Amino acid sequence: MKRGFWSFFIVIILTIIVFVSSAASGSLEVTVGELVKGLITGDNEKVNIIKDLRFPRLIVALVTGAALAVSGVLLQAVMKNPLAEAGIIGISAGGRFLFLLVMGFFPQLFFWTPLFAFLGGALACFLVFSLSWKSGLSPLRIILVGIAVNATFTGLNQSFIYFVGSSSMTHATVSNFAMKTWGEAQVMMVYGLVGLTISLFLATWCNLLSLEDKTAKNLGFNVTVIRLLISAVAVLLAAVTAAIAGVIAFVGLLIPHIGRILVGTDHKALIPFSALSGALLILLADTIGRLILPPNDIPASVMIMVIGGPFLIFLLRRSERFHGN
Repeated sequence: MKRGFWSFFIVIILTIIVFVSSAASGSLEVTVGELVKGLITGDNEKVNIIKDLRFPRLIVALVTGAALAVSGVLLQAVMKNPLAEAGIIGISAGGRFLFLLVMGFFPQLFFWTPLFAFLGGALACFLVFSLSWKSGLSPLRIILVGIAVNATFTGLNQSFIYFVGSSSMTHATVSNFAMKTWGEAQVMMVYGLVGLTISLFLATWCNLLSLEDKTAKNLGFNVTVIRLLISAVAVLLAAVTAAIAGVIAFVGLLIPHIGRILVGTDHKALIPFSALSGALLILLADTIGRLILPPNDIPASVMIMVIGGPFLIFLLRRSERFHGN
């Protein structure tokens, strides 16, 4: 109990500190006092520029991290697979593919692109489930099929960019928070916060899925419907991040595992903790990438991959030990 409370407390404090430090630091710097005063009065020109250029980036980073982490928690509950993650099994790449198609041919539908990305992510999720089913779902088979689905959609994304040949579309494929606008931040908040709010009400069902299916059915629950609903929310969260921020892998893998260690396996605590921790991780990665080698901007996705790759190998080796080949 105490460990869980302090874990929440520390993550919240760190998120506030990183957010304020990131807002005040960079090519345009102000003190924290100037930042707060400027936001209240609106008469500080530097703060007004920061508000227009840096705040949308920070908000998109926060919601992206929270959405990806919670998406990972939900997918792992549905698939009963600790390795399931939207960026690894192709859901994010599938969502990104539909996003690029809509932006390429119907850019006026920008506000609705997360919904199209949701359709792409749902297609990828269906392919992973259906192609990996063979008298049950093997954790390693899901990952292998997911990697193949991810590679296919990533290839389609790259092919589409070469086909269109537009510099703006090329920029759209980069998983970077630079030059995000308030319009993108608003879209991210609308869809992301809706998905995150719904996910908080799914905690009981996620706990239920840890039981054997036969036991859950005997308790009067329709396991298939529950899996579909939770999967839909997980895909929505992954798709909206793929549409606005690009494909960022490993967040939904790293955070849920760390969360289980710190706050336990009860999803009533794990889901909100993962949301907070995911937001902190992406915000920290983006801030370090922006400040470490100025004026170069290292994408947060690159920073996360450096950490996530070895972590995935560790989990795969541990999974082999438990499940065999």
